[in-house]
Amino acid sequence: MSKRDYYVILEVSRTAGGDEIKQAYRALAMKYHPDRNPDNPAAEDSFKEASEAYAVLSDPDRRKQYDRFGHAAFETGGPGFEAGDFGAVSDILEGLFGEVFSGGRRKRRGGRDLTFDLEISFVEAALGVDKKIDVNRPAPCATCSGNGAKPGTPVHTCNVCQGRAQVKYQRGLFAAARPCHACRGTGKKIPTPCDTCKGTGSKLRSEPMNVKIPAGVQDGAVRTVRGAGEANPGGNGDLHINVKVTDHSLFQREGADILVSIPISFPQAVLGASIDVPTLDGKVLMKVPPGTQSGKIFRLRGKGIPVYGGYGKGDQLVTVVVEVPQEVSRRQRKLITELAQEIGDDTHPQQASFLKKLRGLFDA
Repeated sequence: MSKRDYYVILEVSRTAGGDEIKQAYRALAMKYHPDRNPDNPAAEDSFKEASEAYAVLSDPDRRKQYDRFGHAAFETGGPGFEAGDFGAVSDILEGLFGEVFSGGRRKRRGGRDLTFDLEISFVEAALGVDKKIDVNRPAPCATCSGNGAKPGTPVHTCNVCQGRAQVKYQRGLFAAARPCHACRGTGKKIPTPCDTCKGTGSKLRSEPMNVKIPAGVQDGAVRTVRGAGEANPGGNGDLHINVKVTDHSLFQREGADILVSIPISFPQAVLGASIDVPTLDGKVLMKVPPGTQSGKIFRLRGKGIPVYGGYGKGDQLVTVVVEVPQEVSRRQRKLITELAQEIGDDTHPQQASFLKKLRGLFDA
């Protein structure tokens, strides 16, 4: 099978700069890396193809030879070098991602990050709120000081991973790493586990915490509290708070604007009226001018939601809906009939225009 063009593989133009090529490869490597696609030969082939393309196009000299001779530049006997002379894929990945996918030894990290689901009301999200929450955080066991062993007993280094907590393995051309199965990714062997934590080295503790939710936060937002995750001698993890905003009985949100529909009667629409409109700041009196049509939208400036992370506030958009009575008395029906006859067709320009267009449509 003939090789695909390296520029096509990375989905970049032939004039793409180094940063654009790097970003394109980074996206493909994240998508097709074997660790993210176990037992998927097609993904592994795509990853290998993208890595080979990046190895050439990221090197100015190799790219120049490729632009001149194509794939022939790297075939045996060609003017360039051998196709296998691209260097270790793990070196390429380490340069782009640190040591996330390279298979090299990861740097020791602190405690794990934790998540907490927080439900707040529509008004709390709009105006901001301080919430007190209780978070279950793993903390070092007080009995064993976090090493997982019964006090006075030894802790041995795992003889399989040599204390690295992970083992390397080869998948085709790619070196990867996974948690050591012998020590379950701890890097140590504990002959006599601690009675309190059963060898885990940590215990769950419920801790109260005050969390500030800023005004304008949206449903699905994530607030991160640095250092509020799992405690660890190497540094605490973070706490990620997933914000869930409950629906409001009247209001809906559109960006920083609030939408609300207000029913008005036929006489109010015809004669005009002043009606009470609920807002985040309380009720306000809004004037409905005579002759207002159903569906008319009025804008209340500055009565919306504070712009999240910015300045100013949105507006409140009030849609008035003319409510038609579903049941009328005999006298009401007589009065409405008389009113209709008195009003006639001249006071309904929209209806007259529609009927005229309708006649023209069928007469044509």
